[in-house]
Amino acid sequence: MIDQEQVHKVALLARLALTEAEEAQYTQQLGDILDYFDQLEELDVTDVPPTTRAIDISNIIRADQLDPYEDREAILAVAPEQEGDFFKVPKILGDT
Repeated sequence: MIDQEQVHKVALLARLALTEAEEAQYTQQLGDILDYFDQLEELDVTDVPPTTRAIDISNIIRADQLDPYEDREAILAVAPEQEGDFFKVPKILGDT
């Protein structure tokens, strides 16, 4: 079981300013969550295969293929700035 002192310590580590009422509330809520995990540990799951989702779904993806845009000049013409055949963008990373 989790106690209010542990919740206070975690709040300090996370730099959260909790009132005593909030600490008491979170202590109760986290305790309920840990109790639920204890209930789940009682289940026999030896014959249950590991899963990543509750339902069986698959991701439908397309092949990644290059489709050149035919009017490259039109795209470059609306760019705020360009340098040769490329968009010119502000530098966002410092020198390393």
